[in-house]
Amino acid sequence: MKILYQTVVVVFSCFICSYALFDMDGNQVPQELVTKVGEAFESILKETDKVRQEFSEDMSIRRAFSIVFDRRPELRLEGLAHKVLQWYLCRMEGWFAADADTISLKSWDQEELLPGGHGLMVRGYLPVINTLAKGLDVHLNHRVTKVVRRYNGVKVTVENGKTFVADAAVIAVPLGVLKAKIIKFEPKLPDWKEAAIADLGVGIENKIALHFEKVFWPNVEFLGVVAETSYGCSYFLNLHKATGHPVLVYMPAGQLAKDIEKMSDEAAANFAFNQLKKILPDASDPIHYLVSHWGTDINSLGSYSYDEVGKAHDLYERLRVPVDNIFFAGEATSMDYPGSVHGAFATGLMAAEGCRMRVLERYGELDLFQPVMGEEGCVSVPLLISRL
Repeated sequence: MKILYQTVVVVFSCFICSYALFDMDGNQVPQELVTKVGEAFESILKETDKVRQEFSEDMSIRRAFSIVFDRRPELRLEGLAHKVLQWYLCRMEGWFAADADTISLKSWDQEELLPGGHGLMVRGYLPVINTLAKGLDVHLNHRVTKVVRRYNGVKVTVENGKTFVADAAVIAVPLGVLKAKIIKFEPKLPDWKEAAIADLGVGIENKIALHFEKVFWPNVEFLGVVAETSYGCSYFLNLHKATGHPVLVYMPAGQLAKDIEKMSDEAAANFAFNQLKKILPDASDPIHYLVSHWGTDINSLGSYSYDEVGKAHDLYERLRVPVDNIFFAGEATSMDYPGSVHGAFATGLMAAEGCRMRVLERYGELDLFQPVMGEEGCVSVPLLISRL
């Protein structure tokens, strides 16, 4: 387990030299101050780890910060430094797609961090999906409404009434969809499984991509807006640095993301652009925009999972445990890598292996199915990754 402050330092320090932070008047924050506040943020996180050890009951990250400030008033920051600290907290909330007053102090740093630098899939994940899907019978636009399990198989029903029958099934729909009970399970899932679905947190982080005719911003990875509260802070991902295209992506999370989802696409894009105009007054109007709606999209109903206050971290494992011939996969079933693509992929492999063993137990033919990916089954995926 990585302790609290180590996790966040890894997240922030690797990018600190590629941040350009601005106040609401368009003044860039001196890099020395950004670095100094980052060090203060690390100190605060160390103190919250002490709070965690002292209190038996769980609490939110925000409450832990308040306790630290009461104990160590010298860690309180004023003026511009306070606003920069709120921006760090804003980035931290973006990591979990949730607000600091809902994130568990006891469990939020349980995620394992993979070694290596951060990268960007320039062409998206489509090349990966297309490669892994070769030879498979994939049916798109078939929203599942019911899953019936029996001792001798599984029957899946989709919206148009069509059914699919198999020996076993993998349920890898987003956590938000499971929470909404859009899919009816017959018989109903065990109480412990339904409790895991209900108790896991699901956050929202949306993306508003703004496409411009030309670049007018600094050549950094992130442009940040500092404010009095983390809700008022924001940041833009600079895709030009990675792709060569003049695109900035505004990334609101938590309550801000929920509020923006209530807007039309045009209003949301205007909101993001107005945030940009505050820090870069001479910004030119975007020529195109694209807005995500992960929180309200019926196929997602959220972005990814996180640990809520007072809830056990092993909920991820409980969600992964099979129920008879139904296996579960996805980022919300990964104890080590929740909220990540690699967590979803790893649990998908485990679920697929579980299905394979279920079929082998029934038919007893060892060569009936081969593992999707084994030592001899190397899959070549044409990737184009930028290190930003």
